Amino acid sequence: MKTYNNIYHKIYDLGNLQLAYKKAKKGKSKKYYVISFEKDLKNNILHLQKELKNLTYKPKPLKTFILRDPKTRKISISDFRDRIIHHAVYNIIGPIFDKTFIYDSYANRKGKGNLKALERFHCFMKKVSRNGKVVGQFNNNQIKGYCLKCDIRRYFFEINHIILLRIIRKKINDKNVLWLIEQILSNNLTENIGMPLGNLTSQLFANVYLNELDRFVKHHLKAKFYIRYVDDFVILHPSKSQLQLWKYEINKFLKSELKIKLHNQKSRIIPLARGVDFVGFRNFYYFRLLRKRNIKKMFLKVRDYKDNKLSSEKIYEIHQGWNAYARWANTYKLRLRIAKSIKRKSVE
Repeated sequence: MKTYNNIYHKIYDLGNLQLAYKKAKKGKSKKYYVISFEKDLKNNILHLQKELKNLTYKPKPLKTFILRDPKTRKISISDFRDRIIHHAVYNIIGPIFDKTFIYDSYANRKGKGNLKALERFHCFMKKVSRNGKVVGQFNNNQIKGYCLKCDIRRYFFEINHIILLRIIRKKINDKNVLWLIEQILSNNLTENIGMPLGNLTSQLFANVYLNELDRFVKHHLKAKFYIRYVDDFVILHPSKSQLQLWKYEINKFLKSELKIKLHNQKSRIIPLARGVDFVGFRNFYYFRLLRKRNIKKMFLKVRDYKDNKLSSEKIYEIHQGWNAYARWANTYKLRLRIAKSIKRKSVE
């Protein structure tokens, strides 16, 4: 396996730091912390470069808040200068690790994403249940096959730094890069365990960590119809007993090798005929539905708009994004209803 040495200078290269700054500020140009950083942009970038060169860089404490959308999550946000560092690291080592990822890992990767994962899921569903398809009929009860749908318990908060660094060393053999990664990882409330949900580097390291699982499932278990999106993953197969065996083997692997485990209530085997919740949709053979909480959330936004808690500009921005997402499900009448509701308010 190829390892990479002497790449630390690429991270603190001025061109890379300037690119990282542009990526970090994207969509946030009007934020006070971006405006403040830009007041002395050249010196601020040069100061970051100096800290990295001299190995004196130390991230600032995270700002943590609770997000309820709809489930409660603790989000930790890094200071803007630290986010620039995260992008600088990602620019250099991200492509190195991406080459090692399996094809069917879909989160936080260029050219992938949840909609590509949906397309792949439907492709796999057709292959697994093709013997159950009744030509000319639209009866999901005739669809055969099963899906092992799994969720990892408290994934981001349980990632073991020692194991993660051991995995990273398989590809990165530059001691200064490893030092910088340790600085980023150690900026956490719990020593040697967990990563903040809000960091770009956390997204990369989450994929690096579970790439070990991906390779186990694909190369050891030899499961053909496997898809992972962050810590949610599915395996489709005609045999329920085969999936039961794989579930046991996967949980054993996660506990022994990665010190994490499956969520008991959210990891189960589901007949494909019943539909499978995956990446925001309930997926059936012949159609796809939006999750109820997604619909409820949009209706709440419309209500806020009607109560003058949201501006016209904001509701149109929200609606445009939601509408593009909802189109992937059978939602024509729902989308029409919401669009009319927004339009009716705007002409009042």
